Amino acid sequence: MANRLFRKKSVDQILSDAEHGGSGLAKILGVKDLISLGIAAIVGAGIFSTIGLASYNGGPAVSLLFVFVAFACVFTALSYAQFASTVPVSGSAYTYAYVAFGELFAWIIGWALVLEYAVSNMVVAISWSQYFVSMLEGFGINLPKWMTMAPGYALDAHTKALSVGADQLENIEKVALQAYETAPRFLDMPIIFDMPAGLITVLVTALVYIGIKESQRASNIMVIIKVGIILAVIFGGIFFVKPENWTPFAPNGLAGVMSGVAAVFFAFIGFDSISTTAEECKNPQRDLPRAMIYCLVICAVLYVAITIVLTGMVNYKELNVKDPLAYVFSYVGFDHMAGIISVTSVIAITSALLVFQLAQPRIWMTMSRDGLLWKKFSTIHPKYKTPSFATIVTGFVVAIPALFFKMDFFVDLTSVGTFFAFILVCAGVLYMDHSGLSARSKFKVPYINGKYIVGVGMIIALILTYKYSDENLSHWLEMGSANILIHKSLVIIFWLTWAVLSVMSFKYKFSLLPVIGVLINLYLMSELGASNWIIFVIWLLIGLVIYFSYGYKNSKLNKTKEA
Repeated sequence: MANRLFRKKSVDQILSDAEHGGSGLAKILGVKDLISLGIAAIVGAGIFSTIGLASYNGGPAVSLLFVFVAFACVFTALSYAQFASTVPVSGSAYTYAYVAFGELFAWIIGWALVLEYAVSNMVVAISWSQYFVSMLEGFGINLPKWMTMAPGYALDAHTKALSVGADQLENIEKVALQAYETAPRFLDMPIIFDMPAGLITVLVTALVYIGIKESQRASNIMVIIKVGIILAVIFGGIFFVKPENWTPFAPNGLAGVMSGVAAVFFAFIGFDSISTTAEECKNPQRDLPRAMIYCLVICAVLYVAITIVLTGMVNYKELNVKDPLAYVFSYVGFDHMAGIISVTSVIAITSALLVFQLAQPRIWMTMSRDGLLWKKFSTIHPKYKTPSFATIVTGFVVAIPALFFKMDFFVDLTSVGTFFAFILVCAGVLYMDHSGLSARSKFKVPYINGKYIVGVGMIIALILTYKYSDENLSHWLEMGSANILIHKSLVIIFWLTWAVLSVMSFKYKFSLLPVIGVLINLYLMSELGASNWIIFVIWLLIGLVIYFSYGYKNSKLNKTKEA
């Protein structure tokens, strides 16, 4: 059974399945279209909302966090690019894991990618709703409060009002209480839901269903608009910068800067969505690697520049708002610009929603083609040439939770699945180099011999940690073994992984850059809360139940070997 769990698909087999398996996807995307889709995915809710909270926690130094996360993503993007040039089919990290690690890991990654795409789209849809409602209010249009939020917010406000009184509520809580009190009732239960979040998901799903060409055109237009406004913010905001706002540069120290890891990383997770469109590219082996690197560099520069400008225009303490870009211009008295940004932010977040909604069905389509999901998921619409059934299911999976769940329930959870996928893709390149598969790659991660560097780097890191983290180490000693196991297990796994990679790098002369990608992503994972990991483990267990009850016995590889 163990051999069957880790059965692998050859590159030739995957390419043959894509070519002869009735894919039928339209090949129309060039490198400019791919870059546009990448920018659409990356420059979305992150730059228009979560950048404010990250700046509030980390101060001006959060710009360095964007550099660090972009740096981490470069190593991952190089690894993605090598896989994309070797296995140019839809499926992203799921397909790459099937080649490198076998079926069980492929399933786990495919299931984890649901968190990356579907769950992150719930966050994006809810964020879009907040901006859309604010924009309508700017035009004097006020939707009923019970139609614009998750019921959890209203119930929390009602409970708090009963305990401390309505006068003690904050402004946002008062709005939520108003939703509870004015909502229509059914069996004495208030009917409260986030209608704009559900509606935009349905509309974007319909666009994705109609075709890749229509989606690509809409994405290109929205990217031009939002990049234009971001450049206007950067170059216009320079004139309002006060250098004294950059002091202190890191008011809350390294802990404050790193507290924004989930929010900052959420801003970058979209670059791998490009790889899911491989079968719709004119020349995927050439264009996918280029597009991944180009869009990541462009977006990193935009993020760093806009963070420096924002924290220079106003004090970082003022940035804990949901619409930081619009807020800073209102703060300096440029209300006209603030209004333009509010409208543009709705367009920007719509484009991110579109790309994520485009990616998820194509992963399910690939998994279905391999027999791990029901055949219906690989159905291609005869007219629109899109994975029709998978697209409709994705619409339901995103729209229903977006109508009723709080956004903070999903935010950090999206990063967990993404880090997991990124680590396996980087590790997969090490496997390709060791097994000789890299000889088939049209693009390769630049090789730097890590034989001695990985181990020496670990020794230096341990010395620096011991020398400059005395308080941290003493805190560990006070925690006790049980608490260390609960709260610091990922940190322990990080150091153990580094030790193992040091030994293997010395033995097999591993390429340094993928090793760095594994370590940086694992380190960032260790910064996420334990509660996110508990939910992630439960999610994986549910996925394993589905795999062993259906995918294991219906896998095409299984049926081939039985025959």
